[in-house]
Amino acid sequence: MKLAALLPILEEMAPLAYAEDFDNVGLLVGDKNQEISGILVCHDALEQVIEEAIAKKCNLVVCFHPILFSGLKKITGKNYVERAIIKAIKNEIAIYAVHTALDNHQNGVNKIFCQALGLINTKILIPKENFIKKLVTYTIPENAEKLRNGLFDAGAGKIGNYEDCSFNSQGIGTYMGNENSNPEIGERFEFVENTEIKIEVTFEKHLETKILKALFTHHVYEEVAYEIYQLTNKHQNIGLGMVGELPNSLSETEFLTLVKEKIQTGGIRHSAFLNKPIQKVAVLGGSGSFAIHAAIASGADAFLTADLKYHQFYEAENRLLLADVGHFESERFTKNYIVDYLKEKITNFAIILSEENTNPVQYF
Repeated sequence: MKLAALLPILEEMAPLAYAEDFDNVGLLVGDKNQEISGILVCHDALEQVIEEAIAKKCNLVVCFHPILFSGLKKITGKNYVERAIIKAIKNEIAIYAVHTALDNHQNGVNKIFCQALGLINTKILIPKENFIKKLVTYTIPENAEKLRNGLFDAGAGKIGNYEDCSFNSQGIGTYMGNENSNPEIGERFEFVENTEIKIEVTFEKHLETKILKALFTHHVYEEVAYEIYQLTNKHQNIGLGMVGELPNSLSETEFLTLVKEKIQTGGIRHSAFLNKPIQKVAVLGGSGSFAIHAAIASGADAFLTADLKYHQFYEAENRLLLADVGHFESERFTKNYIVDYLKEKITNFAIILSEENTNPVQYF
């Protein structure tokens, strides 16, 4: 199978449009036309992981963190990033990263984190903004069902747990064609008043090209009247972090003991105990200090994340238990999810979980 045929599967798992603007996701190294013999899934595509891929005859490495994050002006092997890239290129190994594309997915990093802790009734902590657009168009009643279905098939009309959502209203449309026109109803130079259906659907912004193609394909008019609006609505199923509930409340020490056991961390740094039970829990895998206030606003009793600085622990403001559980630890089960997903979708060659522990933080 060529790499080009695998990319849609990877993008279905972690849509690139979901990634944060600062991130570097997708195919980082490799030729789309190369034949793939096996996939090695890892957390970080370090040099030793590339060596593991060579040994296991895998020429595609799917990693969580992008090994190439900022631009390189020289590739001389002077640091761990350049050495990994040189080894991958020399051995014709492609590298694909998912990072915040999977962070923002409703079944991604933070859902996996919640499942590890046994949280239920989960929802996105910080929904993605400016990600939804709205299409408004007009057609004759006879064309309305076909046009709607074409737009739905292209991905329009999905709101939360519902699909095929639209609003339809009836009105009178008017037009008059010139000598170059070929009207569906009426004749050239004839003023036409006709019953029309106004169709309104929302869609995720990265689908705009696909939505417009469906619009023009399924519309009967020679000239299609349409409008596209940027909505300020938050997308409830895409975003960073997640908040959920423990089946039963725990004391603070019981809760941290559970966390330490479930995510296998060597230590937890936390804010002062408040002597309150813990039941509603917010999580954000990786560096999540920016979400402290969102966690407080959500009503969470505790917020689990990583990479907290000294003064950020003060931001708990005695309103929740703030805990730094380790960057790698908060994301540790992500690569298992990727392997399971790809094994379900691809059955004609090996998909292997890396045995390399790439966590750079050790505990004494």
